[in-house]
Amino acid sequence: RRSVMSVAEPLLEVRDLVRHFGGRATIRAVDGVSFSIARGETLGLVGESGCGKSTLGRTILRLYPATRGEIRFQGTEITGLEGSELRALRRSMQMVFQDPLASLNPRMRAGAIVAEPLAEHRVCSRGERERRVGRLFDMVALPSHLRSRYPAELSGGQRQRVAIARALALEPLLLVADEAISSLDVSVGAQVINLLEDLRANLGLSYLFISHDLGVVNHISDRVAVMYLGKIVEV
Repeated sequence: RRSVMSVAEPLLEVRDLVRHFGGRATIRAVDGVSFSIARGETLGLVGESGCGKSTLGRTILRLYPATRGEIRFQGTEITGLEGSELRALRRSMQMVFQDPLASLNPRMRAGAIVAEPLAEHRVCSRGERERRVGRLFDMVALPSHLRSRYPAELSGGQRQRVAIARALALEPLLLVADEAISSLDVSVGAQVINLLEDLRANLGLSYLFISHDLGVVNHISDRVAVMYLGKIVEV
């Protein structure tokens, strides 16, 4: 697989990306980062807490604006996209957050949470949304009766599977997983890792997998980038 990846156009290419936060003192959270991710590849991103890993992931997804630099997705420069163009991009790039209890709306049932992106982007009728939600629950190995549960009524592993199903609803090409198993116990985390690997194989996904756990990153990744003080110091 790696020989194929090396010659194909990258799905994602980041060039000299910078994200600084202002104030009395400038915080150089991301300070000139360059890397690429091939189609179907998992790039692991490791580094100590506070080195800029999460900020990098959110800047790539345009949740934070870049201070400068370039982000190319499928060959198109996306750093300056706004409005409808940025909204359209959201369908192709999604994020799985660290804490599913914090990232899921506590007042919505699990089925409605997974259906929300479909409704927001108006990609299908209400009847088709119900069918898609059912398929997504099957895809992440959740029984259908959990669709009526609220996040607080689910286990940590079940909540993260709901979050993954929500991220997959719009059929993205790239998932950014930001410490996606760090809030789970070891056995449940291992199950989620196996799920992510199966989804990548079945759907052709690419991952930016952010973690501080070198063992997990080594297991799931094709390549590993090491981040320190806002820079990638080794791949």
